[in-house]
Amino acid sequence: MSGRLEELAAEFGMVERALGDPAALADSREYARLTRRHRELLPLVTLLREQEGLAADLRGARELLADPDMRELAEGEVQSIESRLDEISGELEVLLLPTDPDDSKNAILELRAGAGGAEAGLFVMDLLRMYTRYADSAGLKVNVLDANESDLGGASKVVAEITGEFAYRAFKWERGVHRVQRVPATESQGRIHTSTVTVAVLPEVEPGEFHLDLGEVRFDVFRSQGAGGQGVNTTDSAVRAVYRPGTPDEIIVVCQDGRSQIKNKEKAIQVLTTRLAEKERAEREAKERSDRAAQVGTGDRSEKIRTYNYPQNRVTDHRLEGEHKNHPLDSVIEGNLGGVVAALARDEKERQLIAMSTETGGTQHGAA
Repeated sequence: MSGRLEELAAEFGMVERALGDPAALADSREYARLTRRHRELLPLVTLLREQEGLAADLRGARELLADPDMRELAEGEVQSIESRLDEISGELEVLLLPTDPDDSKNAILELRAGAGGAEAGLFVMDLLRMYTRYADSAGLKVNVLDANESDLGGASKVVAEITGEFAYRAFKWERGVHRVQRVPATESQGRIHTSTVTVAVLPEVEPGEFHLDLGEVRFDVFRSQGAGGQGVNTTDSAVRAVYRPGTPDEIIVVCQDGRSQIKNKEKAIQVLTTRLAEKERAEREAKERSDRAAQVGTGDRSEKIRTYNYPQNRVTDHRLEGEHKNHPLDSVIEGNLGGVVAALARDEKERQLIAMSTETGGTQHGAA
């Protein structure tokens, strides 16, 4: 592990020097790449520096053990430093695990009403509010690009862009089927209904990552309907992008958020490119049948990942076990998703550690 840590520390130094180079500042894409890599490496380098300082402190504390007057104090300090060094070792081991290269990207969030009719549409808007509050607490921004709203206050579909540092990492755990169990406001006999909403979270494609042939896209312009509860736009600025219209590959993207037709067209192209890139990646990873494909890349929405049980004020994440599985619904629905996300992240790291130790053990056994 020490060799890999030295390599990453050296890379951090090179990245810092490159960020100070005027040539990097002149190249926006390169500067963005360097800045992103600097953020990724900073937690690891911070721990390494703390480890180095504590190692020096430990040497000094151990020297004091020979002094009878200082021995008791030194023993306590040695124990405290050694305990923290053990923690740092574990934290560094986790930071060395493979990371998702898409974590630092912006994200496209899609919510679609499933089973349950009008109640499912209402839950779409409940989830949108929950995600907006969660994003606010994480320093991220939610921008609704398109929404098919109903007269009852729900929506059959919402498409939004999440922007900010590590937006995709904050939201990627949300993809899948969300089930809600509650008594609808329109239910006169107090019966509990079960409805579902599918959530897709796609890492936004960055410039140069994926080529979209605009010759395969038809653009339609129409009057905005005021997506996301915003004021109705009275100009024909909404844009519909149709990829390969009339074919089995057809994909339709609508953007009616901006007041500018040009801005809406640019955003529609961005969302369409992201969907196509995700589709290509999903197909590639499905063929590989890797664990990462199952956990991250396939966009499979058939699995129920979470249940929101209103009568019992409980949210159950079905990917977790034990005490981390259940959370108070009234808190989660207000956007306090941090505890759930942290538990899911820990679970993935633990699985990676187990897989890594298994692979290492198998390699050593084979070598023996």
